Amino acid sequence: MSQVVGKTRLAYARSWHHIDIGADSRALGRVASSIALILMGKHKPIFDPSTDCGDYVVATDCANLHTTGKKRFQKLYRTHTTRPGSLKEINMDRMMAKWGGGEVLRKAVSGMLPKNRLRKERLARLKTFEGHAHPYGENVLKVANGGGQSIVEMPEIKKAFEEAKGSAQAPAS
Repeated sequence: MSQVVGKTRLAYARSWHHIDIGADSRALGRVASSIALILMGKHKPIFDPSTDCGDYVVATDCANLHTTGKKRFQKLYRTHTTRPGSLKEINMDRMMAKWGGGEVLRKAVSGMLPKNRLRKERLARLKTFEGHAHPYGENVLKVANGGGQSIVEMPEIKKAFEEAKGSAQAPAS
């Protein structure tokens, strides 16, 4: 999984993190800030602000985003094309109905990433899904909110370890 990134000779290993938004009791902003830290790579000892060494994040069940207070109905997302009269506003509830909870989560995470040349690349590593199903099941090695499965607990790896133990313990004749 190592690869050369940019003009550097360093090899970064990118792991995949899974976050189940529906099962997570944290509010939208708390989840978004933890996702932003993973995308930037601040959880790694090799973190450097000028290089992109972050990981992938798969967020499932985004349809069940949790917000506090009346944010769902009062928070407005505004867009403007700099032409007179082109200001458009949409509240969070209508945005979730139109584009889904994944877009709301993506906008929250985007606001927490540094505003520099790496922002788009980091945000592209965030994969959001409305339901529980996603095509990255084989890539995910650990779950960010505690209920994770380590690589040693995977059935294929367990079987390989048991076979290796059996062959090591068998007497050579």
